[in-house]
Formats: sequence, C-alpha cells, structure tokens
Amino acid sequence: QVQLVESGGGLVQPGGSLRLSCVASGSIFSIRSMRWGRQAPGKGRELVASISSGGYVTVADSVKGRFAISRDYAKNTVFLQMNSLKPDDTAVYYCNADVIPRDAQRILTAYWGQGTQVTVSS
Repeated sequence: QVQLVESGGGLVQPGGSLRLSCVASGSIFSIRSMRWGRQAPGKGRELVASISSGGYVTVADSVKGRFAISRDYAKNTVFLQMNSLKPDDTAVYYCNADVIPRDAQRILTAYWGQGTQVTVSS
C-alpha cells in the first residue's frame, strides 16, 4: 500500500502565509511527479503546482508569484509554500503523486491524499 498524508493547513488572514507538506509512504519503488491540487466548495479540482522527479516545476497562473513548490526526494516529501494568501485560495488542498509501487507489476499509479483545509478569511 501507498499512502499520502498532507499537513500544514489552517486558518490564516489575507496576506498571510502557510506551508503545506505531503509525505508519501509505503511500498514505493520510485516516485515520478508530485503535485498539489485544490477544490473549493461547488468547484472542480484545480491543479495548483507540480514538480517532476527531475525538478521541473509548473504552477497555475492563479498562484504564480505567490506559491512555490519544492521537494525532498530522499524523504518522499513535497511542500507548497503559500504567500500573500487571498480569500479565493480557500479550498481543500490535495497532494498527488505518480508512484511506481514496489510490487511484481511495477505499474505507474496515481495516489491522492485525504486533503488539508486552507481557509483565508479576515
């Protein structure tokens, strides 16, 4: 089994900062890309940022210049540094990883965490 666990969410006022973390654990052979997505009530899931196994980074236009994604490859951990937060950033933030499990098949599989709530409000 492979598990992703997010942490770091909470309540913050506009203009504030939060740092989210996501740790992948379990029977992992390797991890390709890791990503952050978010979903606000009544809206679909939005890709926020991604980082590949080679360090290639993409970020959504809606958060460009405010959010940064990084990764600790040795610890199977991805981070999302969120600065200058706005009320529109309020959402459940989900971690995603493309994982090759340590099993007989070694088939690339997408996994998602349970999510962590980020609320930006004054």
